[in-house]
Parts: sequence; C-alpha cells; structure tokens
Amino acid sequence: MSISVVLFTSDLRLYDHPPLRAALDGTELTVPLFVRDRAVDGAGFAVPNRLAFLADCLRDLDAGLRERGGRLVVREGDLVDQVCKVVTEADADEVHMASDASAHAQRREERLRRALEAEGVRLHVHDTVTTAVAPGAVIPAGSDHFAVFTPYFRRWSDELVRDALGAPRKVRVPDGVGSEPLPSRDDVRGISEGLAAGGEQEGRKRLTAWLRGPVSAYEERHDDLAGDATSHLSPHLHFGTLSPVELVHRARRAGGPGAEAFVRQLAWRDFHRQVLAARPDAGSADYRPRHDHWRSEREARDDIEAWREGRTGYPVVDAAMRQLRHEGWMHNRGRLLTASFLAKTLYVDWRIGARHFLDLLVDGDVANNQLNWQWVAGTGTDTRPNRVFNPVTQAKRYDPDGGYVRRWVAELAGVEGRTVHEPWRLPDDERAALDYPDPIIDLSDGLARFKQARGR
Repeated sequence: MSISVVLFTSDLRLYDHPPLRAALDGTELTVPLFVRDRAVDGAGFAVPNRLAFLADCLRDLDAGLRERGGRLVVREGDLVDQVCKVVTEADADEVHMASDASAHAQRREERLRRALEAEGVRLHVHDTVTTAVAPGAVIPAGSDHFAVFTPYFRRWSDELVRDALGAPRKVRVPDGVGSEPLPSRDDVRGISEGLAAGGEQEGRKRLTAWLRGPVSAYEERHDDLAGDATSHLSPHLHFGTLSPVELVHRARRAGGPGAEAFVRQLAWRDFHRQVLAARPDAGSADYRPRHDHWRSEREARDDIEAWREGRTGYPVVDAAMRQLRHEGWMHNRGRLLTASFLAKTLYVDWRIGARHFLDLLVDGDVANNQLNWQWVAGTGTDTRPNRVFNPVTQAKRYDPDGGYVRRWVAELAGVEGRTVHEPWRLPDDERAALDYPDPIIDLSDGLARFKQARGR
C-alpha cells in the first residue's frame, strides 16, 4: 500500500492545497504532518501572537481533516529529524511540501531532500502554494529577479495563474503514527489583548465578507486610518489559511477598481518573495546599501523606547504603535509612518524597528516585514530612497477628523478638530492638562540630520 506524507508549513489549509492534492491523488494513505520547528524558536520568531494564531490554525486544520476521516499529526523538534521519523513510522514512499523563499526555508528544504534521498524517499516541492506567481517565474533580461515593482507588476499581471483547487472530500491516514497534543491559544502567555482569531474557517469567512462589499471601496479608502477599510487578511496569508491563488481569482471575478487595487497588493507580496528568494541575505542586510551610520541602540535608547511605547509626542505615530501592541496588527499606512519616523526622522537602524514589529505582528514574516522596512528606510527597492513621511502632514491627509488618533491615544480623546494631530499648539492651560508628552524631536531637525547623513 502506497503512503505519502504532506508536510504543512505556512500553508495551513485544505482548500487549494497542491501538495495535499498531489499526495491524495498519488497514494492510498496520507499523513498530514506539522512540525513545530525548534529552529524557528531559536531564531526568535516564535513569539506569543503568532504562537496563539498558529494554535488556532492547527486546531482548525485538524478539525477539517477529521471531518474528512483524517487527522493532523503534530511533532516538535528538528524538522528534518521529525519528518524522517514519521516517514519511517508510516513506511511512506514520498513527501510533499510547499516551496518557500527565506534562506532558512531553502536550507531546510535541501537538508530534508538529502536526508530523504538517503532513505530512498522522494521529496516533491510545490510552487504557487504561498504565492500566486512563483519566485523566478518572471524575470527581467540580464537578472534573476525584478528589483523594481512596477515592471514586475506588469509581467506578473500577464502571468497565467493556475486554477484554484477544491478541498479534499476524504483523507485516509495510516494507523500507528503518533501525534503530540494540539497546542492551544489558552496556553500562550503575553498575547495582544485584541489579537484576532486564526484558522481556515475564520479566514474564509473574512474573505467572503470582504468580497461581498468592502473591497469595492478599497482603492479609495485603503489609506483611511480611522475607516479601517483594509481586508485584515494578511495574518491568514502569512499562515496560509487562505490561498493567494484563490484570492487573485476571486478578486478578479469581483472586478472593479477596488478589487484591482487589492490584487496589486497581492502582487507586492509576491514581489517581495521573489526578491528574497534571489537575495536571501536581504532578510538582514541592506539590499541597496546607502552607507548609513545609524545612531547606535545605546545612543538612541530613549527615543527607541518612546517609539515602542507610543509616547513620541506625534499622535498618529503613537496611535499606530499602540494599535500594534493591542491587536498584534497595524494599518499599512501606520506601518509606513512609524517606520519612516524611526528610520529617517530618528535615524535609527531599520533592523531595530523590524525586530520590534516581528515581536508583535501576527502577520510578521521575513519577506514582507524586512523588505517593507528596507523600502521605507531607503535601503531596499524604493526608487525614491530619500523620501521622508511627515507624520503631521500624513495624519491630516489620512486621518483628517482625528478618529484614528482618538481611538488609540486616550489622552487626546477630548481634543477636538485637527489640533489633535498637533497638541503642542493648544493653549497653554489645555496643553498642561493633557498627560501626553511633547515631541521627542523637531521634525525639521530630524530631516536635516537625515539629509546630512545621506549626503544631501
């Protein structure tokens, strides 16, 4: 009897899952396996918000498999060792898994391939499981990847995206393969109070609700901080409870400017993955060095702490940082503003900010987080590396009534009008009554320092 193993990684779903479909079509019995990789813990990526969301996802995946006659096998340890143990216990002939772009994932895949080949077991790695278009599928002349988004997007848009697959009706798992208990969100300490629920069923409900109406206004409202008019699907894309292939197809079927703008964001996600696949060191090193001499963490300690706590004295920056701490998520416009403020106004190394985001973001991953931080810091793929986002100007544009600031900065909830974005302009008696700090830096001073540092 032929037996296969499907290794789930960042693709925790049953709908549109090419490795699972291939395993079920090619063998009689299949072991759905997830390994809690200790290397992820050792690298500092196993943080409370993502562990809690992961627990939701694994429980939902197991429930979906049990509805189909199967179950999820969970192991913990070195991923290669655990896969090989399961292969031996099940007497499996082959292993299926999704490809991934990070340096860690690429090294892990190669180790696993060698270990399985030594046992006479074949490893099948499937593309377009965590992306709509595979890294390397479109490349410019003379290079192994696109370094600028716009030409990449033109080519990406012309690519034929494979059809989405349905969920399996039946999954048969061999006896005798043991599993560790499923993790529970209740066992995780230190999670954000407003952290959203995870799992494929939750993701599919959110997607359906999004496509039924809100997506139509996405092009006009995606930067509306107070309106919170984005999809909130990024955690589900990060953990793979939703398929980017399915999202592209369903958004295109919905049609309209809003859906087109949403598809463009999915292309940005693929863009960063093709950059990282070609340049794995971009997860920690400058993609395009600007010869910065960043302020040291010791030198900028007080400024960094004020930024992390949401006490910079710039209300929109503080609102976004407090949203991050409360929800484990942040509006994309807020991510741009807070990153620009740290890297350019405070002139602090982008890696310090990226690490803080990874400590809290439920959707935090190497490709999106690190390369977006580099884009803002001007060391990545931005074609205008010296642009600086003015938090006051941006706040007035994208939070004109101050609703976002008042929601997250309770000290300013009673400040009326646009003055909420510049509380230092209030009359002295009103300003003195607020338990809110003065700006930690004058914006003109920060801009001058940055321009001097970049030789401008």
